[in-house]
Amino acid sequence: MKALSFPKSHRLLRPADYGKVFNNVELKVPHRNFLVLATPNTLGHARIGLIFSRKNLKLAVQRNRIKRHIRESFRHQTDLPALDIVVLGRQGLAALGNPAIRTSVDDLWRRLRKKHAQTKPSATASSQGASRGTG
Repeated sequence: MKALSFPKSHRLLRPADYGKVFNNVELKVPHRNFLVLATPNTLGHARIGLIFSRKNLKLAVQRNRIKRHIRESFRHQTDLPALDIVVLGRQGLAALGNPAIRTSVDDLWRRLRKKHAQTKPSATASSQGASRGTG
């Protein structure tokens, strides 16, 4: 049971944490109802931050329901890479039912893992090529 907890160390808490992600976006996973921005961290585990505006979700009940589903889904993702992740809500979320939210969020995590795996080898290859020297 302890392995599926959601401690403060797995959350983006300060504005500086969010700013780091917004200023250094390395991974962007778009979706019709969500946008995921991520940047690597040195903590060894993923952290998440949620942003849902009143413009897109009028009622607090709607915002809280979406956030609750995303947090629960994130809590079960034990194999996410060490990233600071910000999930932004887009218009149309209020119309989605709970199963649709769950499948959308699970798809986002899968796509984030895939995108991270694709960018990781290219980053190491470019750093090795740069260190070889041309002379």
